[in-house]
Amino acid sequence: MSDAITVTPHRLLRTNEAADWLGLSGRTLEKHRTFGTGPSYRKIGGRVVYAIDDLQAWADRGARVSTTETTVHTVRAARAGRELRTFA
Repeated sequence: MSDAITVTPHRLLRTNEAADWLGLSGRTLEKHRTFGTGPSYRKIGGRVVYAIDDLQAWADRGARVSTTETTVHTVRAARAGRELRTFA
C-alpha cells in the first residue's frame, strides 16, 4: 500500500451543480450572478463555472450567531423589475 495522501483535484462546478452544492436553485444563483451578489465565478469559453472554495467563502459570509446581528449586511438578489436592496 502507498502512504501517499490522496489529493482531490481542484474541481469547477457548472451553475446547476454549484446551486445544488449550496442548496439553491440554478435560477437563484443566476440572479445573484446578474446582480453581483453571488459567489465569484469564472467564464471558460462560454461556460460559467464556480470553484468550491469560492462557494464556501460566499456561504461563510452569511454565517450568523444571532438573529439580532446588525454589523454585517446581507444582500439578496432582487426580483425582476425591482432595484437591488440591502438588508441589515
